[in-house]
Amino acid sequence: MIRLIGAGARPGHARTVRTTLWTAPNMLTIARFLCVPWFVWLIISDAYAGAVVVLVLLGSTDWIDGYIARRFNQESTVGTWMDPVADRAALIVVAATFVVDGVAPAWLIWTIVIPDVILIANALILFHGPLHLPVSNVGKVRTALLLLGAPLLLLQRVPGFEASWLGIAATTILAVGCVGHLIAFYGYFVAAHRKYRDERRAGEFPAPMRQESAGGS
Repeated sequence: MIRLIGAGARPGHARTVRTTLWTAPNMLTIARFLCVPWFVWLIISDAYAGAVVVLVLLGSTDWIDGYIARRFNQESTVGTWMDPVADRAALIVVAATFVVDGVAPAWLIWTIVIPDVILIANALILFHGPLHLPVSNVGKVRTALLLLGAPLLLLQRVPGFEASWLGIAATTILAVGCVGHLIAFYGYFVAAHRKYRDERRAGEFPAPMRQESAGGS
């Protein structure tokens, strides 16, 4: 059975971390970036069926690019930071679009954005720049839940899928995903301060951020 987290990893095989942008996983990540404005345009056009399909593509490519990176030895330093940035950008834009269009309540966007703003401000204060920590398992599950709940919630706007239970299930999944987002936020916040203390003890503060891990999510 294929694992959902860390799928494609091959224990015992040597890992080669590439420095190039031109890998298949990174191309999928770029495609995920491009799907975001396409999704917004579909929502503005009330093309909800197409928007659901785009959300499914967003969620599936997030898993597929990580699988390819690990399975076919295509992990890269670029993918280390670009993949989580693509995930976060997609989540924020999708949540904001949902709230503006009336698909989801305002708590969805605030629960996602406020912790992210705090983490960015925290990194700027402590490290004077961005901090690229390894993606935690909680963070991966959180992203999966949000990318699963979003298309389910939007599906209610598609003719023939107006069942009330669908909205209840989608809202529940999104709520659990938001709780996971807060838990992941706490973990990243603590990890950032731990790194700050370690670098300060080592006499490396202030120091530019060094890559700590490679590969996509």
